[in-house]
Amino acid sequence: MRPGDVLLVVALLEEVQDVFATSGARVVRCGVGKLNAGYATLKALTTQRPRLVLNVGTAGSPTFPTHALIECTRFVQRDIDASPLGFPRGTTPFDETPHVLEVPRRFLDLPEGICGTGDNFETTLLPHSEPAGHPVHLPRPTVIDMEAFAIAKVCALEGVPFCSLKYVTDGSDSNASSDWAANLPRAAARFREAFDRLAR
Repeated sequence: MRPGDVLLVVALLEEVQDVFATSGARVVRCGVGKLNAGYATLKALTTQRPRLVLNVGTAGSPTFPTHALIECTRFVQRDIDASPLGFPRGTTPFDETPHVLEVPRRFLDLPEGICGTGDNFETTLLPHSEPAGHPVHLPRPTVIDMEAFAIAKVCALEGVPFCSLKYVTDGSDSNASSDWAANLPRAAARFREAFDRLAR
C-alpha cells in the first residue's frame, strides 16, 4: 500500500508531533470526542476515498503497561446509557450497527486490544476495574480513548477498511493528565514506525 492510500486520522496533532511531515500520508486532525471524530472522518472520506483509514492516538489502559503500542480490533462505547428506556448499557437505541465493532488485525506482532470509547478523559480506573456504567454483556475495554469507536463506525458504514493503533500514555488513573503530556514524543515516534511498515 502506498503512503497516499492511507488516511491518517488523529484527534490532536500533538499526538503525532511533526513525524509525518515527510511520510506522504494524508493526515486529518479530527478533534477530541466522538462527535468531532465521526464528522471529520466522514467529511474526509467523501472527498478523499482512501484505501485504508488508520487511526493513531494516545490512550489510557488499566491492562497494558505505559509505552505499549496496541492494535485495537474491537470497539465499544463505554459511556452510552439508555437503560431507563430498556436498552442495555453500551448500545445505541434503534441502531442496526453492531454495538461491538470488529476489524481484522494488520500488525500481528503487536498486542491486541479492545477499545472503549467515551466522551470523557478517564482518570478513575484501577487495574481490573470496570468503567462507570460498563455493562457486563460487552467485552471489557483494555484501552480507553475518546474517538476510535466513532471513526470505526463511520468506516464500517462507508465500507472503508479501518485500523487503529493506540499508544498507552497512562493508566487512566489520577496521574493520567501529566503522564499523557510527557509521553507524547515517544508515542509519535512509534506511530511513524508502524506507518512505515504498513505503507511503503
